Amino acid sequence: MKYVVILIVIASLGSILYGFSIHEEQVTLGKKYIGFGTVGIFLVAMPIFLYKESQGKKMKDYMLTEENIKKMRGEESEKAENQ
Repeated sequence: MKYVVILIVIASLGSILYGFSIHEEQVTLGKKYIGFGTVGIFLVAMPIFLYKESQGKKMKDYMLTEENIKKMRGEESEKAENQ
């Protein structure tokens, strides 16, 4: 999966660079290449990457809840030490 994301990013960057290189001769086609490259990076590669990296992680650990606020302040550890 990692190599698929890398391949999509490289192809998208190549498309963007090619679009900029032909932009002066063929404006419409250049804009299409630039647009497809941008779509490839942000709407294809990034969601695949985020899905792959977030597997096995608990979303509760990243949410701002009362429990996590107390952990950040160190209140929970102080109560455990005092008992």
